[in-house]
Amino acid sequence: MHHSTRRTRVAGGLALITAAAIALAGCSPIGADGGSSDSSEPIRIGATIPLSGVLAGFGSFLKWGYQHAVDEVNAAGGIEVDGAKRQVELTLVDDKSDPNEVTSQTKTLISSNNVDALLGSCTPDLVNPGAVVADSQGVPFVTGCNPIEVFKSVKEWTYAWDIFFSVPELAGSTFEALKANEIETNKQVFILHDNGPDGKAIGGEIWPAMAESNGYTVVGNIEFPADNSDFSAAIQKAKESGADVVLIDSITPAAISIRKQMAAIGWTPKVIVAEKGGEPIQFAEALGDLANGILVGAYWDPSFDYPGAADLKTAFESETGLTSSQHIADSYTAAMVLMDAIAAAGTLDKDAVNEAIGKTDKTYAVGAIKFDAEHAAKIPVVSSQWQDGVPVIVWPKEQATGEFLFPVP
Repeated sequence: MHHSTRRTRVAGGLALITAAAIALAGCSPIGADGGSSDSSEPIRIGATIPLSGVLAGFGSFLKWGYQHAVDEVNAAGGIEVDGAKRQVELTLVDDKSDPNEVTSQTKTLISSNNVDALLGSCTPDLVNPGAVVADSQGVPFVTGCNPIEVFKSVKEWTYAWDIFFSVPELAGSTFEALKANEIETNKQVFILHDNGPDGKAIGGEIWPAMAESNGYTVVGNIEFPADNSDFSAAIQKAKESGADVVLIDSITPAAISIRKQMAAIGWTPKVIVAEKGGEPIQFAEALGDLANGILVGAYWDPSFDYPGAADLKTAFESETGLTSSQHIADSYTAAMVLMDAIAAAGTLDKDAVNEAIGKTDKTYAVGAIKFDAEHAAKIPVVSSQWQDGVPVIVWPKEQATGEFLFPVP
């Protein structure tokens, strides 16, 4: 960490930002575009992230990815704006996994902190509200952690940009992995999904269609509230269906509960997929051996041949002593794309920065980034499987980091 060059604020709520900082923000010269114009002023970037609440498993990785990118840029001297190098000041606020907090805090970052640009939170529930505020107020906003079809469905974006995977490709990765690894099942599928945007899209629509097109029969499909904790009736139905394959789309606490409740009745399907909720390391840590063999769609591994990919994992694990997550890659990349655009624009004029974001065409730590006309940059999907607390890539074969574990132990 480059502590001497670090400029950051992390607050549990914006009320906790120091009076001095607010005074600085209040009296700093503001350009016509709403950005700071004094060459001694920092470049201000803000974000709300889930450091507490049900999505906190993602927030710690976003915090590190954003901070690591800013530290790197500051250590190299900052970004040249209007002919002078400036440091980047990052303000991160805990949105508590609450969409309403995202909305109010994003407005405050713009009005009180006078941010020049914004980075996103994680999952559609939190990313989209922040993107809507940024878009309406003309502030450049770059995010990861939001499936691109869900992002595109909200509105026609002007100032918001998304770097993530395609929902149908993610949903299809399970079937591709089973086919490529020649996994034999009875071709019967049972789906359990929550009523959030991801759950409805993947579990309610895309998985059933994918299953059918791949020669599988959906023998049951149950939707539940996102905050549900008792799945005993649904699990019993799934067990009685005789399906070899169980597909789950939920937040992490629900995914953990479903797997524990399967074990409690002594039932282990041959294939278990846990999208979204099965991705953070907290899922594997909470389940221990019960996580072994569970599949989850993925988009990054430090073994991938992208610039800085391996270094990212090494830096995270040496600095934190924790196991890394793929979310360090899309968050770090989103921050780098935004800062590269500011550098390319050479100004904090928000329209100029926004235009520069749209021209991005470069390979970063998470892969090649080029935005389409609807402001999304698609990154490829792979299939990973939890094995002894580590996500192992099992498809496509040319990127595999281990053997497919079948059936679920």
